[in-house]
Amino acid sequence: MDKIKSLVLLVLLVLLVSGSVATAGARQQLEGFLDGLNTLSARFSQELINTETDQINRSQGMFYLSRPDRFRWVYSGEYPRYIIADGKTVWLVEEDIQQVSQRSQKSTLEGTPASLFVGKLDLDQDFEVKDLGQHMGLGWLKLIPKKPDSQFEQVLLAFEGVRLVRMEMADRFGQVSRFEFFDLKRNLPLDDSLFTFVPPPGYDILDQ
Repeated sequence: MDKIKSLVLLVLLVLLVSGSVATAGARQQLEGFLDGLNTLSARFSQELINTETDQINRSQGMFYLSRPDRFRWVYSGEYPRYIIADGKTVWLVEEDIQQVSQRSQKSTLEGTPASLFVGKLDLDQDFEVKDLGQHMGLGWLKLIPKKPDSQFEQVLLAFEGVRLVRMEMADRFGQVSRFEFFDLKRNLPLDDSLFTFVPPPGYDILDQ
């Protein structure tokens, strides 16, 4: 699987659905959330589960969004890495091995569910949307990609009122990514330096 494309799809799907609620008007609430949204920031925790081996990798970090086409997704911890989209290029930076992968932002997003976030929103065009109702006090929503070559089999979203508390994404490689979100902040000023990147001296630069 293309490492940059997979991570970017994951990031933008997270951002795409972060304003939804699992009610009859979920799509309309999503559109309303995106309407007038300029910036967004939040803390997150993530579990990456290999369903074949039951191995679990845990991480946490921050994400920042500046619409329409810039974002920064930061993983902290022993092996820090981050993704920056500056409007033209998507950069995947792995500090522990001093390596940077770069790819055209247009080609990375084109024809993917992530393009909904930076372009015209038409959720039904790319997903089958199912309201799963209430379970354990949470409202659940399922998104199933319509394209047969999608890297993801389904996305499950859990809501408490209007707050997204959990998201699970199952891919076609036997992995499940589980997210929790904290301290979402909408339309606060963000420094432009968050969305720019110049490769440091000595880093290996890979084109993908």
